[in-house]
Amino acid sequence: MLPTLRQLQYLKLLAEHGSFSRAAEAAHVTQPTLSAGVQELEKALGAPVVDRARSGVILTAIGEEAVRRGNDILARAEDLVQAARSAGQPLTGRFRLGVIPTVAPFLLPKTLPIMRQRYPKLSLFLREDLTHRLIAALKAGALDAAVIALPYETAGLETAFIGDDELMAALPHGHPLGRGPRVAPDRLEGEDLILLEDGHCLREHALAVCGLEPPRLGEEGFAATSLHTLVQMVGSGLGVSLVPAMAVEAGLAHGVPISVLQLDAVAPKREIVIAWRKGSSREVEGRLLAEVFKDARPAIQA
Repeated sequence: MLPTLRQLQYLKLLAEHGSFSRAAEAAHVTQPTLSAGVQELEKALGAPVVDRARSGVILTAIGEEAVRRGNDILARAEDLVQAARSAGQPLTGRFRLGVIPTVAPFLLPKTLPIMRQRYPKLSLFLREDLTHRLIAALKAGALDAAVIALPYETAGLETAFIGDDELMAALPHGHPLGRGPRVAPDRLEGEDLILLEDGHCLREHALAVCGLEPPRLGEEGFAATSLHTLVQMVGSGLGVSLVPAMAVEAGLAHGVPISVLQLDAVAPKREIVIAWRKGSSREVEGRLLAEVFKDARPAIQA
């Protein structure tokens, strides 16, 4: 006897919610029904998948492995259903797209109207989150595709190129380094460099451009939660930073007393791509969306 998709779905919800009652509510079934489904899964596997404790449900080692493999099976099953529904009609129906925070507010306003015009039957669900969480959601089947920035580890994914996004220096107005049209990244080394919080891929890209190591725990002076906060901090004279040209073009620095200069460096840029799970039926749609993003921002150099 093999596990069923429903049993794997019950276990997935149990892992997510940590209790039988909340998992049953999410599955729209009664608690006894969900509990019976999990027990049938344990019989099929020949091993317990959960330990029932007063504090909640704890997955066993077999349970964790079942969730990991089950997520892939469920994602592929959903791919099959979506592929059948949209056969011959790409980008119709539901599509779950993730976008990183350093791209979403600057590119989506230009992209969504074009997307709506070209694909009126598309029901787009957007999720803005950090790169590592978007990639985890892609691999778990919770997202169909995600717009991210490279370099970043993309094992298990395929990507389509959208464009390059130049990194630029942001300095307080009147800063001595802001007198020329360009500034060398190594000139920023002696300055108070303000970065985004840990977890933002733009943080690592900025450090790589400057050839700097990440600050050790407790040694970083300032960190921003968003690019909008970051430029305000620079404008207040707290330090200097690096910002993407995409955000500058969208008006990020408008009304803020800062100077934005090009960097005197080789390839000071990040690569914007759309990514999907390797082997996913969403590949054709991912490539179509990449073309929409390109058309929405022709200033990105291919």
